[in-house]
Amino acid sequence: MKRLITAVGPCELKMEKDRFRTLVRSIIGQQISTAAAKSVMAKLEDRLPGDRLTPDAFHQISFEEVKSSGLSRQKTEYLLDLATHVLDERLPLAKIGRFTDERVIEMLTDIRGIGIWTAQMFLMFSLGRLDIFAPDDLGLRAAIGNLYDYEERPGKKECVAVAQQWAPYRTIASWYLWRSFEPHIKEEWNDD
Repeated sequence: MKRLITAVGPCELKMEKDRFRTLVRSIIGQQISTAAAKSVMAKLEDRLPGDRLTPDAFHQISFEEVKSSGLSRQKTEYLLDLATHVLDERLPLAKIGRFTDERVIEMLTDIRGIGIWTAQMFLMFSLGRLDIFAPDDLGLRAAIGNLYDYEERPGKKECVAVAQQWAPYRTIASWYLWRSFEPHIKEEWNDD
């Protein structure tokens, strides 16, 4: 890990301030390219009243108008479920940072279309929690395999065991592991 940190340089982990937008983007981006997700987000914002991505705005237009942004019926339902959870405060985004990691995951995964991985990314990138590790993330597992010279990509249990040594900064370690796939880092890494 020390070699990787040296190759990458200082951690530049950035937090996403708009929590609702982050969750909307996570749902939209599931199983589509980044470019397609950006296009859908832009169309959706154009259709929402005042071009504002807020929970209330989702309930001011019809299901079909939301869907016509390029969303599947299922993702449209997911976004409306998210907006409803925020509006009725089952998901209190303004004060969600006060809850434990486990409680945040529980609240988020109660929403259709949001799984544990998305909840873990939210904890990392929206709430700034420093000790989160997502063992289902294939990129993290591949990076650990590369870093520790596994012949095959390690399983979840092996990765959790490896990541334990990075506590209480597993989010920071994860950020470095994801950076290890950037071309200039990969090149420098392979030179060592």
